[in-house]
Amino acid sequence: MDFESLADTLKALADPTRLRVISLLNIRDCCVCELVPLFGISQPAVSKHMSRLKSAGLVKESRKGMWVFYSLNKTRLEEVGVSLNNLPDMSNTLNELQEKGLLVQCDSMVKQ
Repeated sequence: MDFESLADTLKALADPTRLRVISLLNIRDCCVCELVPLFGISQPAVSKHMSRLKSAGLVKESRKGMWVFYSLNKTRLEEVGVSLNNLPDMSNTLNELQEKGLLVQCDSMVKQ
């Protein structure tokens, strides 16, 4: 990996919101519609963060119908020396959203 690519990847990780996204994706894949209530920002703002992570090669996307799900590119994170074990655990946050019925809304629509 060259210096430019490494610097770009590290810059993508330098944002607290994007680090939280990485921590969440370490637990499970997520759709943008699930991330919006977590961060209290607009869907376009979440999408912009996801685009930045994707352009740095840190996340991958897969489409299910009209929904886009994101997952970690663990290989890329390992290449830059990021240990996922050092990230705060976001399980409680996901559990709170589940209790409020705010998770996997779009996934259930895909299965219909």
